[in-house]
Amino acid sequence: MSITAGSGVEVVAIDTPALGDRSYLAHDGSAALVIDPQRDIDRVLALAAARGVRVTHVFETHLHNDYVTGGLALARLTGAAYHVSAADAVAFDRVPAGDGDVIAVSPVMSVRALATPGHTFTHMSYVLLAAGHPHAVFSGGSLLYGSTGRPDLLGTAHAGELARAQYASAGRLAAELPADADVYPTHGFGSFCSATQAEGTSSTIGAERAVNPVLTLDEDMYVAQTLASLDAYPAYYAHMGPANAAGPAGPDLTPPRAEAAGLRRRIEAGEWVVDLRGRRAFAAGHLAGTLSFDLDGSFATYLGWLIPWGTPLTLLGQTPEQVAEAQRELVRIGIDRPQAAAHGGPAAWAAGQPLRGYPVADFAALAAVRHHRPVVIVDVRRNSEWDASHIDGAAHIPLHDLPARTGELPGGELWVHCQGGYRASVAASILDAADRAVVAIDDDFDRAARAGLPVTTSAAASQASPPR
Repeated sequence: MSITAGSGVEVVAIDTPALGDRSYLAHDGSAALVIDPQRDIDRVLALAAARGVRVTHVFETHLHNDYVTGGLALARLTGAAYHVSAADAVAFDRVPAGDGDVIAVSPVMSVRALATPGHTFTHMSYVLLAAGHPHAVFSGGSLLYGSTGRPDLLGTAHAGELARAQYASAGRLAAELPADADVYPTHGFGSFCSATQAEGTSSTIGAERAVNPVLTLDEDMYVAQTLASLDAYPAYYAHMGPANAAGPAGPDLTPPRAEAAGLRRRIEAGEWVVDLRGRRAFAAGHLAGTLSFDLDGSFATYLGWLIPWGTPLTLLGQTPEQVAEAQRELVRIGIDRPQAAAHGGPAAWAAGQPLRGYPVADFAALAAVRHHRPVVIVDVRRNSEWDASHIDGAAHIPLHDLPARTGELPGGELWVHCQGGYRASVAASILDAADRAVVAIDDDFDRAARAGLPVTTSAAASQASPPR
């Protein structure tokens, strides 16, 4: 995507949809700068090579909470200057970025650093100047599309203070930048770092002035709404900030050891053996004790959220390519080396043992069954989703709490649902591994009421953010 015709500068987004983030490469045909690179920097290097440009500067808007950065490794590999907030306590050499600093990248491009606390205390935004004009701002976790970065990742005790700082920072960006300046956030495309779900694929300062609550509400109302909207975020976030402050190395993406034998031993030893196949294929037949994390979904987010940190991990995929894709997603959140991997299918992995399986159904089937017998319904969505609407009489245990709370569920067959089916499939596999009888509902929750199920909806549900 080009910033402005005639500026001589192009900005290219590097999407990481599984985590809901974007990195950026901006270049003038010769020199390039990179903003907030993900850890798998080969994507950045390939993009720079395709454009025929050299990466000379790397900028971090903040010490990220939702992924391990590739910034230090990229800077070391390319010889680029590595710009990190001067206020961040880090264990590596960097070029300290301070409020108002102007960094000349090339005769055409320069960058002005702006302190924009709110998502973190030391958050920076970077204004891209092309031929001296502020064409764009890389806003990180500050000003997002129709939202802002959440203010509670450093602890709830700081959330109110940081929400007010976020309000002031967004106001500063809106006041100091022209209406036609493009806004390029890092978060807001599904990331849990967003205070509310952001929408859209592009925006400008002028557009955000018109629609973003941080720029249309008064401060007290913005703070109140922001704090009220906050819900749980992945447990692995606790490990990202320290890893980024320590200075992470580049990832090792070489294939893990191939090992189809010994999977039962690993499971019985408490290791995690994860099946990457589609959730319906898993339900139809799988090795007992394995867990379903369909690669076609928010794989790394939920695996990283649920796995006890440091637990040995084995990946099972239909192909080596499937395992490699999972491995790439996991290194982005600091799960570096699977203990082993196996390819093929469950018949080979089971080594003659009987396969496990469970039914998959929709809400219409659940409604039909309830006419004939009592049914235990388990809702594994987050608290905010439950508060917005839920099936009357359902048991509610958010997915991230389920491993520790399976004992709270009554006996008998459990019908498990979420919003769209992905989390229900993970939950069903956890319950199946615990030897519970389970039915996974692979359906959109919006169809529950239409199927005739008794759904209670809050008055504010129509204004609720869509789930992630």
